[in-house]
Amino acid sequence: MVRANTLAALAAFSLVSVHGLELNVKSDDSIKSTASSIASVMVGHYNGKEPGEVPGLLPSPYYWWNAGAMWDTLIQYWQLTGDSQYNGIVSQALQFQQGDDGDFMPLNQTRTLGNDDQATWALAAMSAAEQNFPAPEGKSWVSLADAVFNEQAVRWDTETCGGGLRWQIFSFNNGFNHKNSISNGDFFQLASRLARYTGNTTYSDWASKIYTWTTSIGFIDDEYNVFDGADALQNCSSISKIQFSYVAGTYISGAAHMYNISSGDKQKTWKAALDGLLKTNLALFFPDGIATEVSCERRGSCNVDMHSMKGIFGQNLVDTIKVAPYTSSNILKVLTSTAEAAADACSSTACPLAWNGTDTDTKTGGGLLVGKAAAPVTEATGGSGSNSSGTATGVSGTSNNSSTSGSPTSSGTPAPTTTGNAAVALGSQMGMGGVVAFVGSMAWLML
Repeated sequence: MVRANTLAALAAFSLVSVHGLELNVKSDDSIKSTASSIASVMVGHYNGKEPGEVPGLLPSPYYWWNAGAMWDTLIQYWQLTGDSQYNGIVSQALQFQQGDDGDFMPLNQTRTLGNDDQATWALAAMSAAEQNFPAPEGKSWVSLADAVFNEQAVRWDTETCGGGLRWQIFSFNNGFNHKNSISNGDFFQLASRLARYTGNTTYSDWASKIYTWTTSIGFIDDEYNVFDGADALQNCSSISKIQFSYVAGTYISGAAHMYNISSGDKQKTWKAALDGLLKTNLALFFPDGIATEVSCERRGSCNVDMHSMKGIFGQNLVDTIKVAPYTSSNILKVLTSTAEAAADACSSTACPLAWNGTDTDTKTGGGLLVGKAAAPVTEATGGSGSNSSGTATGVSGTSNNSSTSGSPTSSGTPAPTTTGNAAVALGSQMGMGGVVAFVGSMAWLML
């Protein structure tokens, strides 16, 4: 096992043993082979492609949103490796679960459908658009993400807490009276990514509005801690202070995208937010440099949902590097040390949830997927589906890709490209740090 303490020292090793495989981190073929093996194990848990099963859904105990996160991961896998063998089931899943109105509100999920669940699927569609994932003829992935944005904008509730989304969409579901950070954070991330993809300032205006409300109500405090939420019936006067990694991650990703599309004083403001969120939450969720779900992991009380959180957090951190490259050194430092710990904790057949050597959560599972990430495209840099995307009917705004303040090229930081050299350069920069970005995102499904 590799036990280097710094990225520089780690780079001196060309081989590490991960999940019982010999992985050469300098070899594209080795990376793709490892990723392929793990993707195969992950897809083995899915039976929605079988006769009589429902496409897009995972078996119990996984929830609808877990499936949306899995398809998002497989889109990233395809972009990483070029392996298209799962594209058919990914495309089928996204199309089948979009529902009758193309808004990711299928009738068979009504009893459990929250704003955060719907947004998870919308973010998967957003990834498909950004990665130029093959779309059905005459359709676009971004139109699905846009439909969710428009519906959630209408649900913005100013009657309690001065704004914000409720957790649940329907009043008969438990949690309807809870306003939480994950629902609003995913809405924020969705708006910021739509803003970058389309150049439409309606989305960036909404992203700013969501983030301002979140901080003003106290869900994000002055130290950039991100708290769970509060009771709307009490006007959000008493905030639950529990903290989850993926909640912080969705705000970090959203802030990074807003930094990317901004310039001047606005960019300085978003940089301050991004820096603050990173400083606080990297320290909190990487104690001793190892990714930890602090709310439950040390007590061995993580439930199925919680198993996925730090993996999604890792993906959000890699997304952050793509659009705010200056953050790479701090992020890669903790991703690398976590990768070392995870490789040490994993056997040839399983990985525990905790990687710090004090695992009290004895559930185990497989999976380390190595990431080599290309930057997301926009409509202006090759994204497909511009004929039906970016309607942004939530409020008024502009949508001229070449001139609006939301243009992906208006930032002082150039919008990332997906040209071969740029993608390879980013992959090389991430190096072993990219491994851990996909550790949890694959492993959680097998815990």
